[in-house]
Order: sequence, then C-alpha cells, then structure tokens
Amino acid sequence: MAERVQCEFFLIRYVPDVVKGEFANIGVLLREAGRDESAVVRFTRDWARVKCMDADADIGLLEALEGEIGERLKTVGRDAPGIKPVMEILEDTLANSVQMTEVRACLAESLPTEIEQLMKMYVEPLKVKTERKRTGRAAIAGAMRTEFERAGVWGLMRKRIAASLYTRAGDPMKIDCGYRPNGVIRMFQAVSLEGDVEAAKGLAYSAPQLVEGVQRVEGARLELTAIVEPLRAVSDTEDEAMERYRFGVEAMERQEIRVVTLSDLARVAETARVELRV
Repeated sequence: MAERVQCEFFLIRYVPDVVKGEFANIGVLLREAGRDESAVVRFTRDWARVKCMDADADIGLLEALEGEIGERLKTVGRDAPGIKPVMEILEDTLANSVQMTEVRACLAESLPTEIEQLMKMYVEPLKVKTERKRTGRAAIAGAMRTEFERAGVWGLMRKRIAASLYTRAGDPMKIDCGYRPNGVIRMFQAVSLEGDVEAAKGLAYSAPQLVEGVQRVEGARLELTAIVEPLRAVSDTEDEAMERYRFGVEAMERQEIRVVTLSDLARVAETARVELRV
C-alpha cells in the first residue's frame, strides 16, 4: 500500500452577506504540507446553491477567479512567497464576498485524488437519484467546458462575455467563452437546436453587430463558433425536427458563424491549446 502524503487544504467560500455570515463552499485549495509550490485549486461546476443564496451573483467572475488563482499559484515559490498572493486576490474580489478558511490537515494518496474527494465532501451538492440528465444547451455548455478543461485552457479564457461591450447598451446576450490568439478573437457559444431554433436565430441576428463591434473595440477580427448537437441526437425520425435543425444551422452559417457539433469539441479544444501555447 502506497504511503499517504501529509497535505493541507483550505475551503474557498462565497459569502454574499458578511453580516449574516451565511456562505456556500465553492472551491478547494490543496497543497502538500510545507510545499506551497505544490498547491492546486478546484472550483465547483454547479452554481445552484450560490444562485439560491444570491440571485445576482456574478457567476462569470467567480468562474474566472479559479483561473486567476491557478495562474497566481504557478508563481508561488518562484516570484511570490507562500499562499499570500491567493489571499490578496480573494481580498480584492467582490468586497470580501469570497473568503478562504483556516488551513486543515489531511492524508492523501495523491493530490488529484484527494482534491476530488474534498470537493465531494465539502463543495458539491448531494446528487439525488431522481436527478435528470442535463439536456439541450446546458449539456452542450457542460461538454464544451469539459473539453477546454481537459486541454488545460479553460482558466485562460474569458467567460460570459457581454455582447453589450461590442453591440449596444442593454444587449442581454452573453457569449459563453473566448480567447484571443494574435489578431483574431475566437468566441464560442453553446446553441441547442433541440425543440426550437430561437437561440440560433438570436445569435445569427447579433453576429454582424458583434463582428463590427469587435473590430471597432478590439481592433481584431471575430471568429464566432456555435457548438450544437449532432443531427442524429435531435431526431432520427421526425422530419419537422430535422427541418428545424437545418434551418438553425443555415441561419447561423449565412452570418458566417462557424457551426460545429459536440463530436468536434476535442479538435476545437486542441486548437485552443496550441494557440494559447499550453
């Protein structure tokens, strides 16, 4: 039996009202005892409890915080001492609404295995047996994030990009994620063509304004990609469903939106990994 490693961990919490003291655990920071340079961080993928506590919580900012902490941890032991840089990030975020607990000790087989266990114990909500499988846009967005994480680029990407930055004030659209390699900005949006094609029509309608706005604001060309289900996943038998699917794809492609299916995600993520030099 392999010898277990002495480790220490911190829980990262979202505290929407410091006076009330209510909180939701959103992440774990784990390190080998006495070795700051070994530290790793993981945030939740399910923000339901945070949204229940604070309907106005900026989930995009919280997701981006994980990547920022991960990048800062890379400098620990080289350019910065200890966990202090992480504490500074949290102190500057959302007016102390994100906090870190006191250190706790644990024994681990390995850091990857232990952080998974700690996430299950302290962070992730209990899954009930009757939980429905995610479908539609939620399933596509989840698969997209998973592939980008596997490629090691999710933490380097912008999330929930406000279209209003490039179109006009009041535009409610948010683009799921994106990054900028050289003179082009790549943005990715999960679009479900199951049931109806309103999301596809909305993205197609916004595309010209987004392209113009990105060129004006960023001085870069926009490549907008929609991630959709494969046609066979929508319907194998209903002619009407197949027609809706094709209508949605064609509506987006007419506005020069690149349309790829879930089966293409690994290739898309690999391209991002190469372009971001991970």
